[in-house]
Amino acid sequence: MSEKQQESVDSDLFPIDINAATTLVGLFGWPVTHSVSPQMHNAAFVARQMNWRYLAFGVPPERVGEAVAALPALGLRGVNVTVPHKQAVMPHLQHWTAAAEAIGAVNTIVVGEDGELTGDNTDAAGFIADLRAHEVDPCGMRTLIVGAGGSARAAVYGLAEAGVRSVRILNRTVDKAVELAATMQGYFPEIRIEGGAFPGEVAAGAESADLIVNCTSLGMDPHVEGLPWEEDVEFRDDQIVYDLVYIPAMTRLLQLASTDGAKAIGGQGMLVYQGAIAWEKWTGEAAPVAVMQRAINIIFERR
Repeated sequence: MSEKQQESVDSDLFPIDINAATTLVGLFGWPVTHSVSPQMHNAAFVARQMNWRYLAFGVPPERVGEAVAALPALGLRGVNVTVPHKQAVMPHLQHWTAAAEAIGAVNTIVVGEDGELTGDNTDAAGFIADLRAHEVDPCGMRTLIVGAGGSARAAVYGLAEAGVRSVRILNRTVDKAVELAATMQGYFPEIRIEGGAFPGEVAAGAESADLIVNCTSLGMDPHVEGLPWEEDVEFRDDQIVYDLVYIPAMTRLLQLASTDGAKAIGGQGMLVYQGAIAWEKWTGEAAPVAVMQRAINIIFERR
């Protein structure tokens, strides 16, 4: 099949028609030009033959409050929220979910029928959904988290909610790891959650971990040589290594893990599932996850 023929086959995923009856959802961020969310969500709307469309809105930080307040008036059913607005939108909402409160960030806003705004965070649920899609049930596992930023907060929350046995969080700034551990321990007192130093405690943490999760940006394109690990620390063949980085699909960390026989999982699936969960909250319908994954695959293959 020629490149033009392939583009024709794939074009059914990407809609161009918007009319006066179109229901809108979208994305708030600054900037947003790099986002692949519009293609992914619109592919899902086309697959379900729904007159909905997803648009990206570049919202300057000083105008976040105005943008959030405008959602009901403009008739949008909701938006995703990306950096740098995930915390900034929270004071402008009427409600937020337990996940958003614990994680301290909102990545999805749902506009209710009454116009009230609810903030949610689908990152944690999306992460767990992708683990389970790869036939990994984290319940009872001993887990090691590298990083203590926003994505780590979501991962720890998701893992604790899924019933892991323990979580150890390693970070270069140890105080941040200890603070995150203490915060999450307050929500999940029955689970052992501790903070420690990176890279000093990598070897000790890896020795007992069933699941290792990279929540840093190390290894992300274009800095693909970055490694959130000590290269001389080997993986076991019964371990699972998950890298939240999704560009490239196979990071240096995952290459090392795979070479040692560990199960290696990249972050593209989490990108899809967190979006699918948001899609379902807006529409009330089950998301066509396979279509959304196909759209993401096509986008990244073309880059």
